[in-house]
Amino acid sequence: MNLQPHVHERAASNQPASDDAAFASALADFQHAYPEYAATEKLDALRATDYARLDQAGHIYLDYTGGGLYAETQLRQHLELLSSGVFGNPHSQNPTSLAMTHLVEDTRDYVLKYFNASPDEYLVIFTPNATGALKLVGEAYPFTSGGHYALTFDNHNSVNGIREFARAKGAEVTYIPVVAPHLRTDPAALAETLKTANPQAHNLFAYPAQSNFSGVQHPLEWIEMAQEKGWDVLLDAAAFVPSNRLDLSVWHPDFVSISFYKIFGYPTGMGCLIARKTAVQKLHRPWYAGGTLSFSSVRALDFYLTPGNAGFEDGTVNYLCIPAVKIGLQFIESISIETIHHRVMALTGWLIDQLLQLRHSSGSPMIKIYGPPDLQARGSTIQSNFFDPAGNLIECTTIERMASAQHISLRAGCHCNPGTREVALNLSEDEMRSCFRDKDSLSFEQFLHVIDDKLTGALRASIGLATNFADVYRYVLFAKSFQDKFIYPPN
Repeated sequence: MNLQPHVHERAASNQPASDDAAFASALADFQHAYPEYAATEKLDALRATDYARLDQAGHIYLDYTGGGLYAETQLRQHLELLSSGVFGNPHSQNPTSLAMTHLVEDTRDYVLKYFNASPDEYLVIFTPNATGALKLVGEAYPFTSGGHYALTFDNHNSVNGIREFARAKGAEVTYIPVVAPHLRTDPAALAETLKTANPQAHNLFAYPAQSNFSGVQHPLEWIEMAQEKGWDVLLDAAAFVPSNRLDLSVWHPDFVSISFYKIFGYPTGMGCLIARKTAVQKLHRPWYAGGTLSFSSVRALDFYLTPGNAGFEDGTVNYLCIPAVKIGLQFIESISIETIHHRVMALTGWLIDQLLQLRHSSGSPMIKIYGPPDLQARGSTIQSNFFDPAGNLIECTTIERMASAQHISLRAGCHCNPGTREVALNLSEDEMRSCFRDKDSLSFEQFLHVIDDKLTGALRASIGLATNFADVYRYVLFAKSFQDKFIYPPN
């Protein structure tokens, strides 16, 4: 099957691979169905300037949950800052060090301002990414025998990994299931689990504000609900904050993990843990490193850990990139997160509707979506699989490769979210246990087939601030091209 005609000849202008009349009709129908989209036109101007490289290269980028795209404005401002100053390693009182310290602390303050977090209540710890933030909590949280770590099936592996710290210290670990087909958390199971907090020990409850697999947005009201029952709450906000406002004057989780590149693309290697000061006092680091302490002794075998955020920032922070975080947040504020939200949700709603309408001539569906089929309490991540006319699932990596041939960036796999994946694809506990019999000898490609020849992944499309209607239209055309076709993976 050849899916490549017209890609290169239309790449420069990013025109859909269809006639102009069909595109104009689809656009008119979309604008009628989603009139709020018109108020986001400033993003069209940015698409033509700050993100012009997309159309110049003919790229359809639908992987914003994997990583945001940077604007050229951000790069210019950061380069100008670096070109106009001399900046040294913080942790000193010399002029270049103090200049950099000022920029680092200014950015730290700005992160609190952006999330409307009171500096009296919260502090910001810079990390390499959200995973680094989560690891800080996991390794330092005072899990003990009698303590409890509860988390939803719907969590990134970086949240799942905290269970290993909890288990090593004898704490109980409880998973709260999600329910197909919409993949929302079972409310009865949640309520029962939250009742089990041990008042004589420490209890940590972790969940994502938005699923990186299904796009489900879990209620922020759970934060206070859990805290009232004796839980500290860890909110993974990495997939939520790129297109939603998180107001920490309204919601008060104890820990929040964030990757900045998910929001505005640049710099990578920068994230943070936003933590309540009262919660930080509970943490006990299992080691110390340069940058985290005020004084140490080899002879005395002792040390003084620096209080506050510095005690958690191992070694030298990524100081030349930290000012770019403020630049990125200011760029988002110049657009407004609400404008971004309205745009991505309008495009998401239209795309879901179009994909669910696709049928083979027999009437059988071409695509199955895992998660909410509408915009109720969901984000702009759409997880799906393609099916042939006989109802056989087409391997997601095959679809990904074919999309790549048309310059469409999707993402195939389990997306580091095994719990939701297992429920979505109806994989049983016995089937999953079978995966680990020969785990040391399997390659990733072999793992996709280890469960009695079942496929274990899905195809993710995700929409972000630079996405326009032509992008999602092109994806729909790509999906339509599979009608009545049997696709076989290469030998």
